[in-house]
This record gives sequence, C-alpha cells and structure tokens, in this order.
Amino acid sequence: MDTITMSYKKLNQIHPKEILPGYTVRFIHTDRMTFAYWDVKKGSPLPEHAHEHEQVANVLEGEYELTIDGETQRLKPGDVAVIPSNVLHSGVAITDCRLMDVFAPVREDYL
Repeated sequence: MDTITMSYKKLNQIHPKEILPGYTVRFIHTDRMTFAYWDVKKGSPLPEHAHEHEQVANVLEGEYELTIDGETQRLKPGDVAVIPSNVLHSGVAITDCRLMDVFAPVREDYL
C-alpha cells in the first residue's frame, strides 16, 4: 500500500511554467494524480492530442472552447469535462481564463 504524506501548498508559491505559448501552469503531484492549475491567455490554442491519462478539466474563470472526440463545447466557470484515456482533444481560450485539470495516473512528463 502506498503512503501519501499529508501536506499543504500555496499555489502562489509554486513556480509557474509555460508549457505552450499562452499556457502557464502550476503543478501538484501525488502518488497517483497530477493537478494542473492553468492561466491561459485569450486566443491561445491547444493543439489536438491524446494521452494515456484520464483527465477531468474544470473551468474556474473565463470561457474555454474544448473539443473532445470531435464534439465542441464552450465551457464557463463551473463547467467540467471528462476526457477518457487516449481520446483526441483540443481547445482554445475564448477569454483569458483559469483552468484546473486533474490527471490520473501521474503525468510523468510534467514532473
């Protein structure tokens, strides 16, 4: 059985990284999940891609257009999208926005 060490984090004390143009992120990793807190600039595209990780995408502020497996939705604060493993998805920020993604298993590529 894995042991998770309890801890507290302050997002404003985590150094942000620009992963793609217009996409700045702060990561929190546990033994089994990755949490990504994104600040996205208006008009910034997310190219179509897929990954082995399940993903739950949450819009915290602003508007974001997300396409999952060819179906496009405009998401606003409080909207959540579930992206299954290996399903193609892409997006674009309609306004400046803040997003939170949860990935399982851990995004090793983001460690």
